[in-house]
Amino acid sequence: MNGIWIEILQTFREEFSDISDASQVTRVCIRLTVAVVLGGILGYERESRGMSAGLRTHMLVALGSALFVLVPLEGGMQVADMSRVLQGVIAGIGFLGAGAIIKLSHEQEIKGLTTAASVWMTAAIGIAAGMGRESTAILSALFALFILAALRHVERRHKQHKAG
Repeated sequence: MNGIWIEILQTFREEFSDISDASQVTRVCIRLTVAVVLGGILGYERESRGMSAGLRTHMLVALGSALFVLVPLEGGMQVADMSRVLQGVIAGIGFLGAGAIIKLSHEQEIKGLTTAASVWMTAAIGIAAGMGRESTAILSALFALFILAALRHVERRHKQHKAG
């Protein structure tokens, strides 16, 4: 009976051995944290504007995208072989973004394109963080935040000038 418990314990250890040392734990934590924080920043901006995809959605998209590339890389997949993973993430996020787009036929207006684009951008930022390109992810998030927040004022002034 003692041999069975030893075998069970050994199997349990093997199942949780995907993160084997402190540097690997640190690397995984940094990449996932960067993805979640950056996704949260973009999501907060959308949430504060009352958009359908907000804080939690953007955080989950960034985390999921980071995880989809981090796990294969940590498992030994070469960066050159990541194209199929990336294609799948990008296509899947396209479907998610499409759910945020609404066409209002009575107003001849389409709403949700910016939210869909921000979800798509958040996935790209998550991918960058997951692949260990944290600086690129941070810079991209800053650009996206500028586009979403600062350029809103330019757009509003243009609409006021056009209407007036």
